[in-house]
Amino acid sequence: MATISDVAARAGVSTATVSRALNGKSSVDPALVQRVVQAARELGYQPNGLARNLRRQETAVIALIISDVENPFFTALARGVEDVAQAVGYSVVLCNADENGEKERRYIDVAVQERVAGVLLSPTSTATDVRALTERGTPVIAVDRPLPHAATDSVLVDTRAAAREATVHLAEQGYTRIGCLTGPSGIPTADERLAGYRDGLRSARLRRDPSLVRRAEFRAAGARAAMTELLAGEGGERPDALLIANNAMAIGALVAISEAGLRPGTDIGVVSFDDAPWAPLIDRPLTVVAQPAYEMGTVAAQLLLARVNDSSRAPTQTTLSARLIPRASSNPTA
Repeated sequence: MATISDVAARAGVSTATVSRALNGKSSVDPALVQRVVQAARELGYQPNGLARNLRRQETAVIALIISDVENPFFTALARGVEDVAQAVGYSVVLCNADENGEKERRYIDVAVQERVAGVLLSPTSTATDVRALTERGTPVIAVDRPLPHAATDSVLVDTRAAAREATVHLAEQGYTRIGCLTGPSGIPTADERLAGYRDGLRSARLRRDPSLVRRAEFRAAGARAAMTELLAGEGGERPDALLIANNAMAIGALVAISEAGLRPGTDIGVVSFDDAPWAPLIDRPLTVVAQPAYEMGTVAAQLLLARVNDSSRAPTQTTLSARLIPRASSNPTA
């Protein structure tokens, strides 16, 4: 069985650094944390996290409550969380809220009852209530979406800036009637991406046309119906390009585009958030805004472990950047 000394030797650091890194101490450089976590995973090192948490009357379990288990973005995020948690002797329980506030509340109640060590949460709305956790002293980290009414750490992406960049990119390709297909009102990521789209229109000096915007559930079915409306020109002109808020919606939108006999890029420019595995494989590969989902998971898990070990620190917000990956779906000449 691997020891802490074995992990230190593999990572090229001291045993003290290994201990601090695996316990989420903020004084350790993030690059060193990654080296230690990787070494621990390769060696199968398992610290005695169970005994440590029993002393606190907690289980060595982290609850990860996400909004859509079918979304590859959350799959990658969950992998990042699990890699960090497993390396330090914690297990991860995955809970799918399914964009449903009632399911989310039930999972929060379960987390309280089972005395989990901490909770990572992608809230269904800004109204999500985590007081049952925080009043008990259970640390909560908001991931992907903020909890504006709770004093918690958060790990987010600057999604508004990314949406602005994507919209400007479409304008630079010559598209002039750029639409936006985003999620329900009140979900921060949906609202921020719509705001970024509008920022992009202003930067590109394009007219803002409300008829080119649709909101739908973050699912393929709702996006397909909304896209069908847009392509029919209901309420105004048909768009010649579109920014889509996530990859599940992109599937529905692409189905509607195909049913209308159109091709991405050639007939209508398309940019979607999230670089799903299928995005570069379709006919006219999809231009995407790639979010660092795995990194979000690892950073959030490290923050949670730090909070488990030191609850006195002031809440922090970590904001990561997304990356635009241009492909043929936004290039009318490709």
